Amino acid sequence: MTTHYSLPHMQVTKLEFDLPLDYHQADGERIRVFARALERSDKQGRELPWLVYFQGGPGFAAQRPVSHSGWIKRALEEYRVLLLDQRGTGLSSPINWQSLAHLSPVEQAAYLSHFRADNIVRDAEAIRAELSADKPWTILGQSFGGFCVLHYLSVAAAGLKEAYITGGIPPLGRSADEVYQATFKRVVQKNQEFYQRFTDAEALVSRLRDYLKDHEVMLPGNIRLSVEMLQLLGIHLGMEDGPEAVYYLLEQALQTTHSGCKINPLFIERFTQMLDYNTNPLFAVLHEAIYCEQQASQWAAERVRSTLPEFAPEAEKLLFTGEMIFPWMFDCFSNLQPLKACAELLAAKSDWPRLYDAAALSQNQVPVAAAVYTGDMFVEMAYSLETAAKIRGIKTWVTSEYEHNGIRMDGERIFDKLIALNRGDCLR
Repeated sequence: MTTHYSLPHMQVTKLEFDLPLDYHQADGERIRVFARALERSDKQGRELPWLVYFQGGPGFAAQRPVSHSGWIKRALEEYRVLLLDQRGTGLSSPINWQSLAHLSPVEQAAYLSHFRADNIVRDAEAIRAELSADKPWTILGQSFGGFCVLHYLSVAAAGLKEAYITGGIPPLGRSADEVYQATFKRVVQKNQEFYQRFTDAEALVSRLRDYLKDHEVMLPGNIRLSVEMLQLLGIHLGMEDGPEAVYYLLEQALQTTHSGCKINPLFIERFTQMLDYNTNPLFAVLHEAIYCEQQASQWAAERVRSTLPEFAPEAEKLLFTGEMIFPWMFDCFSNLQPLKACAELLAAKSDWPRLYDAAALSQNQVPVAAAVYTGDMFVEMAYSLETAAKIRGIKTWVTSEYEHNGIRMDGERIFDKLIALNRGDCLR
């Protein structure tokens, strides 16, 4: 099925594909995978090569284009762009508690085991067979999208002409525990920077924590806001404009009324909007699984956090956490509660297939360029460079100019830089 519409300087086509849930059972259950194709209006019909974008996450749909800007503007100079809603996200057989309600927890876990990078790449190759069967295409992955790129290079490099990664070179041979040990250290640094920059933030946080201990503050879904939930705001400390958003929210958390100090209703609404766990449950359910190869995560982030007393909710100075999923979150968020038993089964799953082929990567023939951010709170720089050293021919741009979401903030420049790097154009 195809639908067409226009945006400023762009022509858009909506595409749907009927694909197997399990590629080892091609005659079994099918899912719908959605993608949005973009062409620059003045280049429409020229049969330009394809560039496929893999969104970060896991569990987030591809961006919804609004304007001819950012990395899309640069890409449309020489490509047709395919924005892929990875399976389970956006319009691609979306995953939520309602879509899984007819399954038992065991069946839910079995179903969701097919939603990692390996099957996302299989979907991409199936789509390439329809759109670009005779020509390899170019891929770009942001964050978790970079994990998909590396899997693509491991198992289906013949389908690729070029590959680009921004903030998303995954660790090879590192356990989930090692990943969180490294990223918790980064989170400590981001907390320190936050409190140093906003000098009254510590007092604001301390006052709000004391209020939450003594008062029942309810979120939508009849869930009580706990100090541990407040700490989850730290996921924004590793983003461009994220610390500012957290600070301005904290400024308005409490207000003085005729009957005393009260929680500001605005805070409740904005707090809920700043966390994605209710709207993107796949992110919570599968986040630790992206690091697993033939081993179980067993709630690695929670296990590592238990060794770090500075992150305790009662610590003298409250520290925010980062991109970590904790088992108690499945008691706190209303749209995660029905998936709690499934999440426990996935955390205990130890037979996850391998995602990366070190031998294939060492013999890589595809031109690859990657932006590695020195202060990345989500993807540890040291592990990214460790992996890059094992990929034949990769070119890395290591920079302190951007946070993890740099491609959203300055995508045109970043992507142009990577294209020049990949093609040996040192003048750009």
